[in-house]
Amino acid sequence: MASVTITPKDVSELRARTGAGMMDCKRALEESGGDMEKAVELLRKKGIAKAEKREGKSASQGVVMIETSADGREGAMVELNCETDFVARTEDFQALARALASHVAAHAEPGINAGNVEDQAFTAGRTVAQEMKQVSGKVGEVVALKRYARFKPTAGVIGYYLHHNGMVGVLVELAGGTDETALEAAKDVALHISFADPIGINPQDVPAELIERERRIAEEQVAQEGKPENIRAKIVDGKIRKFVAERTLLEQPFVRDDKTTVGQLLKKAGSGLTVTRFARFKVGAA
Repeated sequence: MASVTITPKDVSELRARTGAGMMDCKRALEESGGDMEKAVELLRKKGIAKAEKREGKSASQGVVMIETSADGREGAMVELNCETDFVARTEDFQALARALASHVAAHAEPGINAGNVEDQAFTAGRTVAQEMKQVSGKVGEVVALKRYARFKPTAGVIGYYLHHNGMVGVLVELAGGTDETALEAAKDVALHISFADPIGINPQDVPAELIERERRIAEEQVAQEGKPENIRAKIVDGKIRKFVAERTLLEQPFVRDDKTTVGQLLKKAGSGLTVTRFARFKVGAA
């Protein structure tokens, strides 16, 4: 049997539909060969999915919570989902999100969705997954930890930004400095990422299939515009370069100064400062 690729989007969709844990959803999709309906049925058979009366409910509301160390050397971020904005604002839900951010900061493996946090011991003798089920029963809605990140560079700093409504959060990891200048640069970059939503750090981070899709679109546009055959390829290449620059962090104009790219901002801040990774969570987004 050919192997099936299970994407984070598939896992997120199954979690939203069932309220089951991330690893449970991943295993169910693997066992069902990627068939979403079969995976839902499998989880229900195992008693992992939420009660049938909640089937089809979408956990698309929620909050992003961030916790960082005082020295800016490590940080964690979680996105906790529920079904309605009303529940997202309740103290029970907010308290769980804060506790999860603290837990991830202390116990998760460094990275984005690294390891299995939901099976870890959490509070009152319950695991993270069990505590979420406890809160889910209390508030009467599906509660799901959609994703989490923990950054802990060996020689660098963490910058973060959390939008005032708690719906968008960013963690960014910088290498090459640990002083106040590096910390300020990390904060600026995090703010920028929250608004500009880059795909990756450098042009080479843009997936080849995405570039090919944009190339097909550009070729069709140029053809419809009736451009001469001998210059079409150059025009298409120019459109692709523009697309890549607009979607990669270091090539983007800095949100506070559009005459300066983020890459140039880092060079001005200090020799050797580089972005090693970032995470941007937006509630309800894939």
